[in-house]
Amino acid sequence: MNPTIETLRNHRSDRSFTDAPVSDADLAAIVDCAHRAPTAMNGQHVSVVVTRDAAARARISAVANGQPWIAKAPVFITVVLDYHKTAAALARHGRTQVVQTSLEGLISGVTDVGIVLGTMIAAAHALGLGVVPIGSIRNRLPEMIALLGLPADCLPIVGLCIGHVDRQAPLKPRLALSTFRHDERYSEAGLAEAIEAYDRVLAEHLQNAGRKDAPAWSQSIAGAYDHKPRPEVDQAAAAQGFRIGG
Repeated sequence: MNPTIETLRNHRSDRSFTDAPVSDADLAAIVDCAHRAPTAMNGQHVSVVVTRDAAARARISAVANGQPWIAKAPVFITVVLDYHKTAAALARHGRTQVVQTSLEGLISGVTDVGIVLGTMIAAAHALGLGVVPIGSIRNRLPEMIALLGLPADCLPIVGLCIGHVDRQAPLKPRLALSTFRHDERYSEAGLAEAIEAYDRVLAEHLQNAGRKDAPAWSQSIAGAYDHKPRPEVDQAAAAQGFRIGG
């Protein structure tokens, strides 16, 4: 099989890292790949902040519910939706940017953040490194913004731990492919059955990994998606200039 396809199909979120540093060359290659990732309108409204300082990584870990792998992994990269630099481009022509106040601007920008994140994951895996994405940096956004020194019109969206794997995570099963791939038109056929089957498959996987009391997948999702998550994000984003409809 093509080695790139094989690498992508074997994605794992690793949370166990050795003390070995990520080389400057490897880190530069990962960031350079991300820099070349596409963005809407060639707007390049994404930036990354690389954190290698151990004390700073410990502070990020505290922001993200104390996840220990953030402090342990030698590199943490925050992917930032960056409409600050595009505002500077508009200022050259005496114009005021408003894209950050629109839902389309948010969707477009966050989509490109995701592309950058995926590119870094693929690049790190290609170099034999382990990764785990971290969304919990949004738990205490004002602290994260201050820690990274982000200017107005910048929003930290997601982070990525990168390091050498100590104990590799098992390959996690997924919902049936039929729930993901839809040819020509969206199909709900077999969805309920697929969810029921996945509840059993994932429960077995987690039990084998030592998580005997883990809830079923559908139960876990129900507990997370039946309320508005991180409501304080709205206020923190507005303070940075992301006032949707404003």
